Amino acid sequence: MKKTSHTEIMVAAWMLATSATLGMTGPVQAQTQTQKKVVIKGNTATTSPVSAASSTDFATVGPALELVIGKSTLMRLPSPIERISVGNPNIADVSLISPVELYLLGKNYGSTNLVIWRKGGATTAIDVNVSIDADRMEKKLRELLPDEKGIQVRPAADSVILTGVVSSAMKAKYAEDIANAFVREINKNLVLPVTAGDVKVKAGTTIAVGGEGSAGVGGGAKVVNLLQVAQAQQVMLEVKVAEVSKTLLDKLGANLNVSGGVGMTYGVLSNFLSGGAGKFSIKADNGNILTLDAEKKDGLIKVLAEPNIISISGQEASFLAGGKIFIPVARSNGVGGTTITLEEKEFGVGLKFTPTVLEGGRIHLQVAPEVSELSQTGSPFTSVDGTTSILPSVTTRRVQTTVQLMDGQTFAIAGLIKNNVSESVKRVPLFGEIPILGALFRSSEFQNDRTELMFLITPRLVKPLDSNYILPTDNFTPPSRSEYFLGNKLEGSGNGDVPADKRSKPAPQPQVPQPQSGGFEVK
Repeated sequence: MKKTSHTEIMVAAWMLATSATLGMTGPVQAQTQTQKKVVIKGNTATTSPVSAASSTDFATVGPALELVIGKSTLMRLPSPIERISVGNPNIADVSLISPVELYLLGKNYGSTNLVIWRKGGATTAIDVNVSIDADRMEKKLRELLPDEKGIQVRPAADSVILTGVVSSAMKAKYAEDIANAFVREINKNLVLPVTAGDVKVKAGTTIAVGGEGSAGVGGGAKVVNLLQVAQAQQVMLEVKVAEVSKTLLDKLGANLNVSGGVGMTYGVLSNFLSGGAGKFSIKADNGNILTLDAEKKDGLIKVLAEPNIISISGQEASFLAGGKIFIPVARSNGVGGTTITLEEKEFGVGLKFTPTVLEGGRIHLQVAPEVSELSQTGSPFTSVDGTTSILPSVTTRRVQTTVQLMDGQTFAIAGLIKNNVSESVKRVPLFGEIPILGALFRSSEFQNDRTELMFLITPRLVKPLDSNYILPTDNFTPPSRSEYFLGNKLEGSGNGDVPADKRSKPAPQPQVPQPQSGGFEVK
């Protein structure tokens, strides 16, 4: 192929290969008649041998032209043409600069064809493919990601395919983002289609290549990411959810019932507790009753959950150890009535996370731990017929966040310190305000609720263990009948009257050093 200038491309190789068939005049060297495929990209052209063009009764099939979207090129022909026709004006434009020179412009992604009629009746059909500048995109990727030399860009119809091997999932995401930014800029500059058809042209006339009227331009190029990660890295996430909740309650109240000619009763009991716990009464011979309500209550709740889960870098993983309950929910049935449906609700210890391993051992985490359990109180629910029921309720501690950590580092991603103080005093007017004796006419309640909650996470890069790792259940031996019924033992000594085939046998000792924690070897 010979370059004549910055904007002109000679296609003499193609003309030499087709001149005998087309009947054109001009020097033809005594060479093997092998057609050449002309690949045109911007202002450059390369040739590569292809099989001989097949001929039909109507036209000779010429070599395919490869155009780059948004770029133009010139084609010089050794003999003048009479007229041309194109398949789809949305794909490419052709301008006849002179009878022997064509101007081609790639407009949109796709494939069409160009039919050329020459003087004397010879006709040639040429396939025209318009695609993105893959070489330029590949150069930009290597410029922005200099360490990733295995990335290759291949155009395919209206898509760009990224192939090759990268060092991490994050680098694959970076390459995809760069490619998307590259094609977005090109898609914004797509040329709008114009009307086209079979026309006779004169020198200097501009025509559109193609012929589907003025249909709109498509959605532009898309990026298909087929990049592979050289070594899939696995991340184990250790989560600790620690909570301590303490309740302090002090209560004192009185109730007096005086019997006589005129009955009189007053009561200032707190009624804090259901039932008669903390209450005692003194009854006189004349029927007078004095009831005291005094109680001191301390409560302590400790919650510690440590879910662990493993996932490949870039993939989401989830874990749940708990159960499900079904809560009735009233919904309108569309005809003025109400239908009761059951809504599923999960509870327990749950964890969702997506790790991404970055350079230098940094780990990008999207994590959402959750700890929930059934509440002891429940929620009142009134049905359509007026019946009141107590529905189960769930107490939940949940956090969702995104952080970056190094391998083995621990981060407190959430925490809560809550201190609720509740005081209540009920008294009989005037009498309850008397010093000392007024305590008999008052009821006091004091309650203090304190809660401390913390979420801790620790990511680790891990690799699989050897297959003979000892499990926690391997050393468990069911008790014999005598050990269970007579000795009240839940674990046996390993013998007794348990059949040999029913005994749990410990796994053989591995020949490799055992990991120190977590059940995984830390990388």
